Amino acid sequence: MAVVALVSGGTRGIGSAICRALKNDGYAVAATYHGNEEAAGRFTRDTQIPVFRWDVADETSCYQGIARVEQQIGPVSILVNNAGITRDSMFHKMDLAQWRAVLATNLDSMFTMTRAVIEGMRERRSGRIINISSINGQKGQSGQVNYSAAKAGVIGFTKALARETAARGITVNAVCPGYADTEMVAAVPEAVRAAIIAEIPVGRLADPDEIAQTVTYLASPRAAFCTGSVLTVNGGQYIANG
Repeated sequence: MAVVALVSGGTRGIGSAICRALKNDGYAVAATYHGNEEAAGRFTRDTQIPVFRWDVADETSCYQGIARVEQQIGPVSILVNNAGITRDSMFHKMDLAQWRAVLATNLDSMFTMTRAVIEGMRERRSGRIINISSINGQKGQSGQVNYSAAKAGVIGFTKALARETAARGITVNAVCPGYADTEMVAAVPEAVRAAIIAEIPVGRLADPDEIAQTVTYLASPRAAFCTGSVLTVNGGQYIANG
């Protein structure tokens, strides 16, 4: 039986690339999405990967959704917490709704999704949890106080949980992508896009598959001794200490 991998926010952008790479490596992959039915349908037609719709910020929805995944496909052995949103604004103009929306989807989901699979992983004494943070969770970004705070929280969550689960054969790691060539980045004005690329030493955006290949390494048996790590994939735009 194939090992089951579940990717939240898996039908678009980096999440889609992660799903495709995991499937190519032989995993039985499932993806979650929340709002974009058209993109989810297109993704399933292209990949034949099953999709499940729920809000990753809602605890009950996560327990129910993961129960459906496990009933239809099998126990989740690899969880990729990738779902995320932005509600960008300068902080002096940001309202509490913008703050809470981003923290709920980007950080609360670390708890709601992981809590729903962790007991099964502990019982099986095996599992991989891979959390997608961001370059902006490491260095901060003007106009993204909410997003940067959430993604920095993902790093802290990763390091603490890695310490708790290592003895049970469960690894927990984070990937911090830089700017990738996705629909979201393509939608920004050309001048902004050019300014972003000018800050990247390798001189280009990441291919989403380059992020995905980092995830597949962490999901694999080859990464059994790698836990509590924060891997940066940003073309040298930000070089983290240690």
